Amino acid sequence: MIRLRSVQLREINLPLVHPFETSFGRTTVRRVILLTARAGDQLGYGECTAAEDPLYNSETTDTAWHILSDFAIPWLLSTTLERAADCASILRPIRGNKMATAALETALWDLEARQFGSPLRRLIGGVRTEIPCGVSIGIQRSIPDLLARVRSELSAGYRRIKIKIKPGWEIEPIKAIRSEFPETPLMADANSAFELNDLPLFERLDNFGLMMIEQPLAHDDIVDHAKLQREIRTPVCLDESITGLDDARKAIELGSCRIINVKLGRVGGYSEALKINEYCSKNAIPLWCGGMLESGVGRAHNIALSTLSGFTLPGDVSASKRYYEEDTVRPPVAVTPDGTIRVTESPGIGYSLDWERIERATVRKREFGTSERAGI
Repeated sequence: MIRLRSVQLREINLPLVHPFETSFGRTTVRRVILLTARAGDQLGYGECTAAEDPLYNSETTDTAWHILSDFAIPWLLSTTLERAADCASILRPIRGNKMATAALETALWDLEARQFGSPLRRLIGGVRTEIPCGVSIGIQRSIPDLLARVRSELSAGYRRIKIKIKPGWEIEPIKAIRSEFPETPLMADANSAFELNDLPLFERLDNFGLMMIEQPLAHDDIVDHAKLQREIRTPVCLDESITGLDDARKAIELGSCRIINVKLGRVGGYSEALKINEYCSKNAIPLWCGGMLESGVGRAHNIALSTLSGFTLPGDVSASKRYYEEDTVRPPVAVTPDGTIRVTESPGIGYSLDWERIERATVRKREFGTSERAGI
C-alpha cells in the first residue's frame, strides 16, 4: 500500500557535453524536472522527459511543472494506492501531458520496488540482467565530423548506430557511413521531417540496408505511414505517433510500422508500457527503448524498461558520459566494452542520487505535503 506523505519537485539545468541537433532544433542545456515521492520512510524517484520547447510533442518543462503542481500531485496526495499500477487510472482524467504524469507514475514504481527491497526490473517483470545498447548521433556540421563520431561510438562497443536526418541531410551521410561501415546496424531517425510525397527519397534509402527509418512522417500520423510502409522494404519504426496501447494496436492493424520505439514519458509510464510490451510481443512487433537526453534518473528507468521481453533491439540507453560531465546518479551509468549495460540488483532503479551535484544544478524547487493536501 502506498500512502504518499510528500512529493518534491525540482528543476535542474544540465549542460550537454556536445550539442544535440535534430530536424526540429538544437539542444545545449537540458532543463530536467526530478520528482521525489515519499511514503513512510521510503523514497522513489522519477524524471520528466519533456523538452524545453514544444517541438517533439506539445509538452514542455514548464507545462509539465504546471500539470504536476496543480493537478497530478495534489490528486495523488489525497488518496491511498494499493500499488503503483493504480496511479495510471487516478491520473487518466488528465488529457495528454503524459510526460508530466509519467514522472510521478515512474517515481511510484521505484518507491514500491524499494518497499519490497526488489530491483525495479523484477517488479515490472523484466527478463534480462544485461541489455544491449545503441547510440543516437545528432546532425553534425559535416560528414567528416559525423564519421568521426561513428568511429568513436563503435570503438566504445555500441552495437547500433542511429543518426538524425532531415531534408538535405539524409542520403549523403547514410551513404558515407555505409561506405566505411557496410555491416554496422544502422538506422535513421527523421523526427517527422518528411512527407509522403518524399517517397522517391525513401526508395533510395532502401538501398542502404537500414535496420529501420524512425518516424519519417507527421508526429501524429499512422495512415500515411501505412501507405509508405507498403511502398518500401525498410521497416518503418513509429515513435511520436505511439502514445499508448491503442495507438500501437491501430498502427499494427493498419500496417503502419514493423517496429515501435517506446519511451516511458511519451506513453505515460510503466503501466501503459507494459500493455504495449504484451501486445507487441503477441504480434511479433519488436520494441526498443528510445531516449530523451535523460539524466541518470531517467536513464535508470530506461534500463529497467529495456529488460522487458519485447525489447529485443538495442535502445538509445547509453552511458552517462556521452551526455553529461556530471550526472545525477552514482555511480554514473556505464557501458561495457561489449556494448551492454549490466542491470543492477539493488532495490528500485538501483542507483543512488548525487545530491551534491543535484543541488548545484537546481534552479527551482517546490515541496508538496499535508498542507497542499488539505488545501491550506
